[in-house]
Amino acid sequence: MVVMPLLDTIDATAVNEALAHTRLGGYVLHLDKVDSTMTLAQEAARAGAKFGVWVADEQTAGRGRGGHAWHSKPGDGLYVTALFTPKLPATDLGLSLTAGIAAWDAIREVSGLTVDLRWPNDLVTRGAAPSRKLGGILVETAVTPSIGSRPAMLRYAVIGTGINVGHESFPAALAGAATSLKLEGWHEAERQSLLVALLEKLDLFIRYSEEGYAGTRNGATLPISAETASTWIRGKRVHVAEQGGYTGVTAGLDARGFLRVSGDDGVLRTVLSGGVREAD
Repeated sequence: MVVMPLLDTIDATAVNEALAHTRLGGYVLHLDKVDSTMTLAQEAARAGAKFGVWVADEQTAGRGRGGHAWHSKPGDGLYVTALFTPKLPATDLGLSLTAGIAAWDAIREVSGLTVDLRWPNDLVTRGAAPSRKLGGILVETAVTPSIGSRPAMLRYAVIGTGINVGHESFPAALAGAATSLKLEGWHEAERQSLLVALLEKLDLFIRYSEEGYAGTRNGATLPISAETASTWIRGKRVHVAEQGGYTGVTAGLDARGFLRVSGDDGVLRTVLSGGVREAD
């Protein structure tokens, strides 16, 4: 008799109880299989929902930055989208980076692994090159128009996160570029504890951003800096796909959270849309 491995399950009731101290407690909905949790969150946001969390064991049409698809083996990955209505101006472009730092910190807290954050929000291995991808974040927003002196504000933000948790292998086409938390050393890898930690961090870090904007924390910064979470922010030799493609060394973030790269041609450029990869 063949014994099938137990599926890493998620108990939505237990997750909601664990999140009772956050704005997301009571909103977590677990689904076996969906096209995309991002689609469900977008539909709810357009219908007027203020908060929500959709987590699925499997996605058939999951998407990432640039329209990239996800390998979604049932029960192995964490596929979750959280809906927030953050009190932030539409010009606040740091939400993707904030979400990436939240995921980085959640992984470190529950697994003990220190991964890396490839600007702005790809989760990758840290250490020997080339890095391999562990997950990523996609943030989609809607904006309310400015009224008088009041700036345009975010109406909602939909934050989709996909993390390779318990995968023991990948299709041949992905094997060289992808890995999982289990393969990297979290042998007890399970999704529920990571889900709770991720949602706690998202709620907390977005609160920091909101309160910093409102001035109640004297321009508060996140508890974790981008350069702590990412070795890609400064001193990393990279190739950037935009502006015709160029190579250089990363030189920190500008005031808006965009990555700067000192090009081999001596020009300091600002990366606007990602597409940053390790260079030889």
